[in-house]
Amino acid sequence: MGCCSSASAAQSSKREWKPLEDRSCTDIPWLLLFILFCIGMGFICGFSIATGAAARLVSGYDSYGNICGQKNTKLEAIPNSGMDHTQRKYVFFLDPCNLDLINRKIKSVALCVAACPRQELKTLSDVQKFAEINGSALCSYNLKPSEYTTSPKSSVLCPKLPVPASAPIPFFHRCAPVNISCYAKFAEALITFVSDNSVLHRLISGVMTSKEIILGLCLLSLVLSMILMVIIRYISRVLVWILTILVILGSLGGTGVLWWLYAKQRRSPKETVTPEQLQIAEDNLRALLIYAISATVFTVILFLIMLVMRKRVALTIALFHVAGKVFIHLPLLVFQPFWTFFALVLFWVYWIMTLLFLGTTGSPVQNEQGFVEFKISGPLQYMWWYHVVGLIWISEFILACQQMTVAGAVVTYYFTRDKRNLPFTPILASVNRLIRYHLGTVAKGSFIITLVKIPRMILMYIHSQLKGKENACARCVLKSCICCLWCLEKCLNYLNQNAYTATAINSTNFCTSAKDAFVILVENALRVATINTVGDFMLFLGKVLIVCSTGLAGIMLLNYQQDYTVWVLPLIIVCLFAFLVAHCFLSIYEMVVDVLFLCFAIDTKYNDGSPGREFYMDKVLMEFVENSRKAMKEAGKGGVADARELKPMLKKR
Repeated sequence: MGCCSSASAAQSSKREWKPLEDRSCTDIPWLLLFILFCIGMGFICGFSIATGAAARLVSGYDSYGNICGQKNTKLEAIPNSGMDHTQRKYVFFLDPCNLDLINRKIKSVALCVAACPRQELKTLSDVQKFAEINGSALCSYNLKPSEYTTSPKSSVLCPKLPVPASAPIPFFHRCAPVNISCYAKFAEALITFVSDNSVLHRLISGVMTSKEIILGLCLLSLVLSMILMVIIRYISRVLVWILTILVILGSLGGTGVLWWLYAKQRRSPKETVTPEQLQIAEDNLRALLIYAISATVFTVILFLIMLVMRKRVALTIALFHVAGKVFIHLPLLVFQPFWTFFALVLFWVYWIMTLLFLGTTGSPVQNEQGFVEFKISGPLQYMWWYHVVGLIWISEFILACQQMTVAGAVVTYYFTRDKRNLPFTPILASVNRLIRYHLGTVAKGSFIITLVKIPRMILMYIHSQLKGKENACARCVLKSCICCLWCLEKCLNYLNQNAYTATAINSTNFCTSAKDAFVILVENALRVATINTVGDFMLFLGKVLIVCSTGLAGIMLLNYQQDYTVWVLPLIIVCLFAFLVAHCFLSIYEMVVDVLFLCFAIDTKYNDGSPGREFYMDKVLMEFVENSRKAMKEAGKGGVADARELKPMLKKR
């Protein structure tokens, strides 16, 4: 089936409304524009590969323009170019820890060598011995291995001593130091709150020492998130109470364990430890105190919020019950974050590889130091701007496809009275409708988000570059603009999601769907506020439960390493990853709730429960909204406006 024409205009208002029947392609010009944009992205990738950048990226090249691992052509006026490096397959930097903090790159002479030094070389004699045994000369091409210890130029032409142990990076043939602590200065430039270099060294050491525990805890957070999604399907009626009790116990237990560990470590004897171990113990003790105080404050705030919202928990139970039925009938919704994440990772890998190709594309140019750099001249030098816009637009497009897919599947479930007549896989049916009819709508919605995101990112970049240089007024204006654009982006994201739901129901274009969705959200603002407040809070409790469980497990595991590593940064990494994973999974649940409410509002407009106009909705959802209205009236937030009849969107015909 191809694209259908839109339905004819002027039809009787008495005609029975039947959702999901009329299907037409929406926003076709935007689909064509998106396809042309993707063709441009493909051109950039093809250009970077065709100009020889792939070989320079994978094999690497030295400071004279020679590609390692092959025979090279002589470059005019460039000394040491055109060498045969067939036996020299690895790039070695004379000073790998000399970093250019402005351009974010290694500022060192690069040579092609036969092997990377696997052990630390402390003297020039060791460098000479390494060259004689392995046939890998680590000094400049103009210096023979026999002259390493006798030539007065050795201090300039040979690597900086001691030469750190290094290993080749898989697939990219660069010798990288095994101990990444030499990059602490570079990391310190990115993390401005760290002023003590020794602290950063210990933090990096803690991460490297605990990497197995970090990976295990990240896997634990993934498993806990999936278990929570399964629990939501089967025990949605009691899930709210279970989450509330577990969060209370978890927050109290976590706070208690932190204070207990703090007291225990504070009383531990310190006479027999070395000064380095003593410093690590003091860092851990200080971190435990900060964690314990933060956990206490968080627990108190959490209790106060629960106390205020305790009367609305019963309403959330009904909402979760209906959403739980959706997941029972549409089990593939649980795996939706995986497909989206997989698509994003594939695109990001492609984008990064193309960016790396672009970084080595161009003609060889000799810089001030006499070394070779590859630069693009003319209009093609601005291709990376196009590439950055592509990163944002296509990433938003993939996320929007997920929203449209989920909306289409939930809409199909809602407006199918007999659930036995549901498609075999509503998710795949929704994907089919997305590809055949609504890719243009998704492209337009994601482009609008891109238009807001790009100025915000530019302002954030300007703010970071001017940090410490601008006056207070300019700093305030910049931060205000960034904040306003962030708020606008969040509002547009929420409106886009509801516009995709309207498109899935009525098959209207993006602008019409967005307008109709905005009207219904405004006219039912109090109901929307209740659903978002109570429902989002309970989902937030689910995220807190996963983070607390993962963090508590991390505290118990990392506590065994407190004598020889700082576990502040590993614990932060684990908790951030756990929150990210929990957010990805539970955001699908939140999306389902929002789609259900919009479907309910449309259902009440076109149906009144009379014969021939029966409701599509689940009765539990109706009870939830009515109880929500009563609860807001009792709290003094209702009134005449909330008692109005629902006025959802009208299908334009």
